[in-house]
Amino acid sequence: MNFANLFHNEPNPRCYLAGETVIQAGEPHKEMLVLLDGEAEVLVGDRVVETEKPGSLFGEMALLGTREARATVRARTDISVAVVDERRFLFLVQQHPTFAIELMRLMADRLENMNRLIE
Repeated sequence: MNFANLFHNEPNPRCYLAGETVIQAGEPHKEMLVLLDGEAEVLVGDRVVETEKPGSLFGEMALLGTREARATVRARTDISVAVVDERRFLFLVQQHPTFAIELMRLMADRLENMNRLIE
Protein backbone atom coordinates (compact mmCIF):
# COMPACT_ATOMS: atom_id res chain seq x y z
CA MET A 1 0.00 0.00 0.00
CA ASN A 2 1.26 3.45 -0.83
CA PHE A 3 0.37 5.26 2.38
CA ALA A 4 1.01 8.62 0.71
CA ASN A 5 -2.30 8.22 -1.16
CA LEU A 6 -4.11 8.93 2.12
CA PHE A 7 -2.15 12.17 2.49
CA HIS A 8 -2.00 13.55 -1.06
CA ASN A 9 -3.61 16.82 0.09
CA GLU A 10 -1.50 17.21 3.23
CA PRO A 11 -1.90 20.87 4.24
CA ASN A 12 1.16 21.13 6.49
CA PRO A 13 3.92 18.71 5.54
CA ARG A 14 7.08 18.77 7.63
CA CYS A 15 10.24 19.19 5.56
CA TYR A 16 13.82 18.02 6.15
CA LEU A 17 16.99 18.69 4.18
CA ALA A 18 19.23 15.91 2.88
CA GLY A 19 21.38 14.57 5.71
CA GLU A 20 19.09 15.86 8.45
CA THR A 21 18.04 13.49 11.23
CA VAL A 22 14.28 12.97 11.28
CA ILE A 23 14.10 10.50 14.18
CA GLN A 24 17.00 9.74 16.54
CA ALA A 25 17.31 6.26 18.04
CA GLY A 26 16.99 6.26 21.82
CA GLU A 27 15.13 9.55 21.97
CA PRO A 28 11.43 9.97 22.81
CA HIS A 29 9.19 9.91 19.78
CA LYS A 30 5.39 10.11 19.58
CA GLU A 31 4.46 10.46 15.91
CA MET A 32 4.23 8.31 12.83
CA LEU A 33 5.55 9.91 9.65
CA VAL A 34 4.47 9.22 6.08
CA LEU A 35 7.08 10.01 3.45
CA LEU A 36 5.51 12.18 0.75
CA ASP A 37 8.57 13.16 -1.30
CA GLY A 38 12.23 12.18 -1.43
CA GLU A 39 14.11 9.29 0.18
CA ALA A 40 15.02 8.52 3.78
CA GLU A 41 17.35 5.96 5.34
CA VAL A 42 16.63 3.86 8.40
CA LEU A 43 19.76 3.13 10.44
CA VAL A 44 20.42 0.74 13.27
CA GLY A 45 23.67 1.95 14.74
CA ASP A 46 25.67 3.08 11.71
CA ARG A 47 24.18 0.47 9.41
CA VAL A 48 21.54 1.43 6.84
CA VAL A 49 18.88 -1.28 7.07
CA GLU A 50 16.23 0.25 4.81
CA THR A 51 15.81 3.01 2.27
CA GLU A 52 12.34 4.52 2.35
CA LYS A 53 10.64 5.96 -0.72
CA PRO A 54 7.47 8.07 -1.07
CA GLY A 55 4.50 6.24 0.39
CA SER A 56 6.58 4.61 3.12
CA LEU A 57 5.97 5.24 6.77
CA PHE A 58 8.14 5.14 9.84
CA GLY A 59 7.85 5.86 13.54
CA GLU A 60 4.70 3.73 13.78
CA MET A 61 5.91 2.03 16.94
CA ALA A 62 5.58 5.38 18.72
CA LEU A 63 1.81 5.10 18.38
CA LEU A 64 1.67 1.49 19.49
CA GLY A 65 3.32 1.72 22.88
CA THR A 66 7.04 2.22 22.28
CA ARG A 67 7.77 5.86 23.02
CA GLU A 68 11.52 5.65 22.46
CA ALA A 69 12.75 5.41 18.88
CA ARG A 70 14.43 2.09 18.08
CA ALA A 71 16.16 3.28 14.91
CA THR A 72 17.45 6.51 13.43
CA VAL A 73 15.77 7.91 10.32
CA ARG A 74 17.80 10.33 8.22
CA ALA A 75 16.80 12.23 5.09
CA ARG A 76 18.79 10.84 2.17
CA THR A 77 17.46 13.61 -0.07
CA ASP A 78 15.31 16.62 0.75
CA ILE A 79 12.04 15.13 2.01
CA SER A 80 8.56 16.08 3.11
CA VAL A 81 6.48 14.01 5.50
CA ALA A 82 2.92 13.95 6.79
CA VAL A 83 2.78 13.85 10.58
CA VAL A 84 0.35 11.42 12.19
CA ASP A 85 -0.26 11.86 15.90
CA GLU A 86 -2.29 9.46 18.05
CA ARG A 87 -5.62 11.19 17.37
CA ARG A 88 -5.10 11.16 13.63
CA PHE A 89 -3.90 7.56 13.76
CA LEU A 90 -7.08 6.41 15.54
CA PHE A 91 -9.18 8.27 12.96
CA LEU A 92 -7.32 6.53 10.11
CA VAL A 93 -7.80 3.10 11.67
CA GLN A 94 -11.53 3.73 12.13
CA GLN A 95 -12.19 5.31 8.74
CA HIS A 96 -9.84 3.17 6.63
CA PRO A 97 -9.75 -0.42 7.97
CA THR A 98 -7.37 -1.43 5.17
CA PHE A 99 -4.89 1.06 6.62
CA ALA A 100 -4.70 -0.98 9.84
CA ILE A 101 -4.30 -4.25 7.93
CA GLU A 102 -1.55 -2.83 5.72
CA LEU A 103 0.21 -1.40 8.75
CA MET A 104 0.20 -4.85 10.39
CA ARG A 105 1.64 -6.35 7.20
CA LEU A 106 4.34 -3.71 7.11
CA MET A 107 5.27 -4.35 10.73
CA ALA A 108 5.39 -8.12 10.14
CA ASP A 109 7.69 -7.58 7.13
CA ARG A 110 9.96 -5.33 9.18
CA LEU A 111 10.12 -7.85 12.00
CA GLU A 112 11.06 -10.57 9.53
CA ASN A 113 13.77 -8.35 8.01
CA MET A 114 15.21 -7.56 11.44
CA ASN A 115 15.24 -11.24 12.36
CA ARG A 116 17.25 -11.95 9.19
CA LEU A 117 19.73 -9.22 10.08
CA ILE A 118 20.47 -10.70 13.50
CA GLU A 119 20.76 -14.32 12.34
